[in-house]
Amino acid sequence: MPDPQTPNNTPNDQDETLHPDTNDDIALRPGPNADDSDDVARYISAEVRALYDVFSYRHAAAILATSFPTELAEIERALLDFRITVRDIGMPGGNESDMPKKFSRTLRPAGWVETRIQGDLLVRMREFDEEILANGKTRKIKRPEGEPRLIENFIDGHKIDYVKSRVAFDLEWNSKDQTFDRDLYAFRAFHECGLISAGVMVTRSASLNPVFDVVPQLDKAGNPVYEGDQPKPVKAKYGASTTWMGKLLYRLNAGRHGGCPVLVFGITPRLITDWNEP
Repeated sequence: MPDPQTPNNTPNDQDETLHPDTNDDIALRPGPNADDSDDVARYISAEVRALYDVFSYRHAAAILATSFPTELAEIERALLDFRITVRDIGMPGGNESDMPKKFSRTLRPAGWVETRIQGDLLVRMREFDEEILANGKTRKIKRPEGEPRLIENFIDGHKIDYVKSRVAFDLEWNSKDQTFDRDLYAFRAFHECGLISAGVMVTRSASLNPVFDVVPQLDKAGNPVYEGDQPKPVKAKYGASTTWMGKLLYRLNAGRHGGCPVLVFGITPRLITDWNEP
């Protein structure tokens, strides 16, 4: 039976209900390679979907739910435990160092570890001569093999913050948007090497943008920063060229994750414990 929270109407109706901001900007709409919202509702709990925008590419939600239920349950527990405050948002630097710690408290004790891969590539060339026989046919003659060529560090230093079993998990709160290219390339490299079956990414939802228009910037002591006689809003720190859902979906729609299934969660204002929407 379909989930009662999941509409069974047109795709536009689905997007408007599950992701109310996706119709405002084409960069926020999941592309044709994304899974139907019905699949997300089938495999991701209603409790998580009530707090996050959720998108799945290449059947990531189905793979995690059916093949890695323990890892998915631990990720959902970390997502449900995660909360932020207005102070978290306003502190200098976006309080980036604290955001991963909020997930680490749940994931590290469960065995999720930072993982880095490196690899060399050994290349062999096989050469053949071609002999023309008296009857007009040809015969290939294999030459002796030369020395193989070793390309060191062909896979060099790809790192993912949380890996367990065959599942990767990463968080991007407020970095330069090019960081997504690094993360998706790492997912792709791990997947192509047969080390993971799916990746999970958490970032800011577009629905946080109105919050940034109101929340004031804070100094290191936690006091509001003023611009003239008015508190300076924090939105300057969370610009369009930082890591948020619009920059991530754009890259997923372009296929920069390669063949790696990717499940995405967008942090919404419902996770801010002391936020009262104006």
